[in-house]
Amino acid sequence: MQSTNISVGLDIGTTKIVAMVGRENEFGKVEILGVGKSQSLGVHRGVVNNITQTIQSIQQAVEEAKTNSGQAIEDVVVGIAGQHIRSLQHSDYITRSNPEKVIDQDDIDALIQQVHKLVMLPGEEIIHVLPQEYKVDGQAEIKEPIGMYGGRLEANFHVVVGQVHSIKNIGRCVVSANLQLANITLEPLASSDAVLTQEEKEAGVALIDIGGGTTDLAIFKDGIIRHTAVIPFGGNIITEDIKEGCSIIEKQAELLKIKFGSAWPGENRDTEIVAIPGLRGRDPKEISLKTLSKIINARVVEIIEQVFLEIKNYGHTVQKKKLIAGIVLTGGGSQLKHLKQLVEYITGMDTRIGYPGEHLAGETSQNNTSPMYATAVGLLMKALENPSDIENSASQEDDADELALDDVESSPKIELNKERKTIIERFGDRLKEFLDNA
Repeated sequence: MQSTNISVGLDIGTTKIVAMVGRENEFGKVEILGVGKSQSLGVHRGVVNNITQTIQSIQQAVEEAKTNSGQAIEDVVVGIAGQHIRSLQHSDYITRSNPEKVIDQDDIDALIQQVHKLVMLPGEEIIHVLPQEYKVDGQAEIKEPIGMYGGRLEANFHVVVGQVHSIKNIGRCVVSANLQLANITLEPLASSDAVLTQEEKEAGVALIDIGGGTTDLAIFKDGIIRHTAVIPFGGNIITEDIKEGCSIIEKQAELLKIKFGSAWPGENRDTEIVAIPGLRGRDPKEISLKTLSKIINARVVEIIEQVFLEIKNYGHTVQKKKLIAGIVLTGGGSQLKHLKQLVEYITGMDTRIGYPGEHLAGETSQNNTSPMYATAVGLLMKALENPSDIENSASQEDDADELALDDVESSPKIELNKERKTIIERFGDRLKEFLDNA
């Protein structure tokens, strides 16, 4: 599969599971060959709570993607999110043994490995260590210390932590669906790759990805991710409120939200009414659109205020941390009518809806450029970044079997021939090893 440079992104969400097959065309754009979508039955707020149902949903989405694309699917890049993900800020330093030697990648790795020794809560593991800025001998605000002289290397880190069993459960579902886990990436990072421009990341931007079970926040400034958060509410809770408030079944509540829902109650007049068919011969139920939008507005305001609290915690009012590019909304929940206006009203920040069309080939179907596919597109882009990783991994493992681990790390020959793996890739390798041995 890798020889034809075809990759697959698998978005395991709370409401839907999407398998997206694609390749990079000659212009460097992503060409989508096929998409498979299935209802997600075993996931609640981004966390697997029924292994069997999740496996079946993954298989259904993958089969549909195979049929639509005409391609065999073996390796997938999977996203992780959910309410078990949290982040923290941490500062650390190392004292270099030889200050007369310039700082190199080994020093950066040593510093990052030191952060990995942080003691977490029981059942938690560090899954991502993202350097913010460095200090060398007290000189601050250094973005790239490699090549500089110095005895003490410090850095501020954004550390992302997750429940290790929740992540292993997702890995188990993927492997049990007869797929290989090529890589794991954070869903807010994948969504940001798909819908944000580099200019926005430099200027300062907050990405709000409103999914079915959770709302993910990722804040970028100076091209670096500064803050992440997961709010345990999404589009499903709005549907639940409509179901309870209007005394109708969930399917009707979802259709009502999509077709007639609005986040701004002032848009509807009292006389606007929609009739819902009654159950089993009962009379139709009449619902005022004004009442419907009031129910939606109450819950959306709560979600946006929680997200805005996280943005305030980041400190966006400080000049140095100002988010000049404002807010970008994406995910299925961002398609709610008048949501953009409500977000601007609550936060006072410029807002736009993020479509993942910028990195896609021109002839891509309009359905696939919907905000609901932002994460899947981002995961596919991540998969296409290093399509030869899996192909090379077998030969790298053979080399590692012949040499002791210390020899591999110190061997200049091997170091020259292999790219350094990122923290998330190393975590993915550890997870694959765990699943193979399970």
